[in-house]
Amino acid sequence: MKARTADRVTHFTESVIREMTRWAHQFGAINLAQGFPDFPAPEALKEAAARAILEDHNQYAITWGSPRLRAAIAEKYRRFYGMELDPERHITVCCGATECMIATLLALLNPGDEVIIFEPFYENYGPDTWISGAKPVYVPLHPPDWTFDPDALRRAFSPRTRAIILNTPHNPTGHVFSEEELRFIAELCQRYDAYAITDEIYEHILYDGHRHIPIATLPGMWERTVTISGMSKSYAVTGWRIGWCIAPEDLTGAIRKVHDFLTVGAPAPLQEASAVALRFPPAYYEALRADYDRRRRLLVDALEELGFEVWRPQGAYYVMTDFRAFGFEDDTAFAMHLVREIGVAVVPGSSFYAHPERGRSQVRFAFCKREETLREAVTRLSRLRARRAASGAA
Repeated sequence: MKARTADRVTHFTESVIREMTRWAHQFGAINLAQGFPDFPAPEALKEAAARAILEDHNQYAITWGSPRLRAAIAEKYRRFYGMELDPERHITVCCGATECMIATLLALLNPGDEVIIFEPFYENYGPDTWISGAKPVYVPLHPPDWTFDPDALRRAFSPRTRAIILNTPHNPTGHVFSEEELRFIAELCQRYDAYAITDEIYEHILYDGHRHIPIATLPGMWERTVTISGMSKSYAVTGWRIGWCIAPEDLTGAIRKVHDFLTVGAPAPLQEASAVALRFPPAYYEALRADYDRRRRLLVDALEELGFEVWRPQGAYYVMTDFRAFGFEDDTAFAMHLVREIGVAVVPGSSFYAHPERGRSQVRFAFCKREETLREAVTRLSRLRARRAASGAA
């Protein structure tokens, strides 16, 4: 019998990022593909998790999040962004920001709706839109600063536009959307009665004086914004799968219904521990930024010296590069050469584009690794010098 599958799954493939992790394991390569740290989570956070398990926080939490965690989220958003949140009406805890995104889209979209997505994009956004029955509409971000053309974005909006997905700081480019850009997006959302669904998981990883501004804090945007973030990136616990959606009460009610039947709830003891991390002092976030900035400079400077064209990130912990100096024309072929022959795994750039040709000369490196890991990766990548020399001679 021939398998009959749903039409919705014909629009996308498996995760290329996680595929590259499998290749890294197979070839013993350093994994600069998938964005998870190879250094420990904070000791206070791990101790809180162990304590929560020993104290028997091991059964279902309230479906939309433990009261302690939701209170900590509300307190943190008041402290950092001046947002006044009611934990009972505005906050839903999910199994990571990934579930937050699909739960939100399933709650807000109908067949025939359109969702605007900036390209390149984190690979989940397009599939999530298709799974939700809507149609993605892509607007390119342009290097070197990875900004959008205001006219192109204006043309993308229409009466069919239900939402725009905004990721800032941005994966894979590291762009931090400015207040001017956010105000332009906000004006279009209000003009076309569209939602802003914002993935802000890298909110605390910023460089060179860039500032994270939640679009929900701009005039007229609270009632039409779902703000998504979580524990994974700022606290080095990508395997915990603790994320949250912040939204006005009517949207929160819809998101909670979908979340309830998707996963029931996030891990109870890890929610209790997460509440501890959200109360870390400002010094924690200052050290986080300083540590990541050192890693960023280490890798970016080395890649530039080796011959990559590098677009220096303003935030997050990835760097997009152009590799044509090494004589390759195809991103997948180059990525497989790196993982097999050089011993470093990266992500082919085309996987971040709905129009793959736009990323054929690009690969993404992740630098959320120990500095010694990055130095060893640079040592391995130095073997590309011979390839560059041969390419230049040709």
